[in-house]
Amino acid sequence: MTYLVPNETIALIEAKAPQARKDRKLSVEVVDALKACGFFKMFLPKRWGGLEARPQEFFREQIRIAEADMSHAWAGGIIAIHAFQIAIMDERAQAAVYQDDPNTLVSSSYNPVGAKVEQVEGGCMVSGRWGWSSGSEHCTWALLGGIVPGEGYRTFLIPRTQYVIEDTWDVMGLQATGSHDVVIEAPIFVPDHMSHKRDDGFHCRHEQSNPLYDLSWAQGFVRVVNTPAIGALRKALKLFIESRSGGFSTTTDMTKFAADVEIQERVAKVKNIISEIESVLFGNFDKMEAANWKPSVDDRIFYRYQASLVIPKCIEGIDLLFDSAGGRSVFNGSAMMNLWHDIHIARCHVANNPTPFARNLGSTQLGTENTDVFI
Repeated sequence: MTYLVPNETIALIEAKAPQARKDRKLSVEVVDALKACGFFKMFLPKRWGGLEARPQEFFREQIRIAEADMSHAWAGGIIAIHAFQIAIMDERAQAAVYQDDPNTLVSSSYNPVGAKVEQVEGGCMVSGRWGWSSGSEHCTWALLGGIVPGEGYRTFLIPRTQYVIEDTWDVMGLQATGSHDVVIEAPIFVPDHMSHKRDDGFHCRHEQSNPLYDLSWAQGFVRVVNTPAIGALRKALKLFIESRSGGFSTTTDMTKFAADVEIQERVAKVKNIISEIESVLFGNFDKMEAANWKPSVDDRIFYRYQASLVIPKCIEGIDLLFDSAGGRSVFNGSAMMNLWHDIHIARCHVANNPTPFARNLGSTQLGTENTDVFI
């Protein structure tokens, strides 16, 4: 299989990951390398210099990046998916971001809790604080969520000149994502054409010619915040199997280690978890493509629930490995400890909580109306 991201870039990500974790931000060299190979342009329309890649292609690349470092896959994937959302916004918004540089990077924070929005003629006055803006230090625009009184949820597209980034990202995992706060102290005017109504996103309204953009962009976004864990779990399993010296408390003799029935079972279970969640991921997008990127609402609800299960399954997998990885794995800075923290921290993202999506799926199957418009 041919990949977009060169093997040299994957090696660079792995080499830069330890320092990026210490710096609490993505490596500049890695970001430049991902720009050079076109990763950030995979969902960008061709008219702006993009690739209009299929989601299946994109997520294969994200998993490969995550095998090298989950933080770079997480933040890089979130940044890249924004090109899809902006592609279904007003053409003036697209031009403002991408006309001069198709590699313009955009961060986000969709949680509207800290936002203050007032609707005025021609747009909205926006201010507030937004957290978890991954990769924000490398971006020159931000997509920020807010509630318009009397109307509902919108995302506002705002240039870096109108907000500041506050260094708040002091965490136990995914450190290199640099998911700092975005702050707008005094209200700024955001014209209507630089915002995106959630209802438009749900109904897939856009002016692109490629039917790919008929797909709800939420189907992509909810996957970028859990697919990195698949790559991280792949790496953890590889480390678990390959480690022969000091990594396990029982023995350094691999033949004896391989004969341990409990270890055999753990390896088998984790291997199966990875296969299962990858099969669902790519199978769902294959089905969406077969439907010409217009899955039914019932299917969208089901796919949304399945996406929310990725992190809990990866947590099960990393716990199976960590429990038998030996005493050295508990030291801060060990590879297995870092992977354990990264995967567990991903569960804190609201998109990775299965409960509300299970309720919506179960209730709609029993005849009630859908309550989730981010599917």
